[in-house]
Amino acid sequence: MALEELLESTLNNMGYELVEIERLAHNKLIRIFVDKAGGITIDDCVVISNHLSHLFAVENIDYGRLEVSSPGLDRPLRKETDFSRFIGETIKLKLHVPIQGQKNFTGILREVNNGIIKLEIDGKMLDLELSNLGKARLVPKL
Repeated sequence: MALEELLESTLNNMGYELVEIERLAHNKLIRIFVDKAGGITIDDCVVISNHLSHLFAVENIDYGRLEVSSPGLDRPLRKETDFSRFIGETIKLKLHVPIQGQKNFTGILREVNNGIIKLEIDGKMLDLELSNLGKARLVPKL
């Protein structure tokens, strides 16, 4: 089983969502970003870290350091379920292929349906294909 599948399954069973994994080969770092409804606390990170340390030992996953963290206020959005969860929020995104000569957009996420998101920008709606998104993040509310 691939690391991402193992983490996704394990974290889902614990009541958490895997947001992102970073692996740095030079120091064998595995950095995991997790989330849950209501947000992540330090206690959540400790519980997850302890559980994953034991799991990695059992699964013989070679690593030097494990970091577990919240995705932060500018949480990345990757899956359609991520976008559905944050309808009504302001997001910033970058496209692979430009639309109307533009790759970067910031607007209010209004709808997600069948791989298409509707983004409101200055009162106008723009339909964007999820498959064309390079990066998408929430814009933090300060």
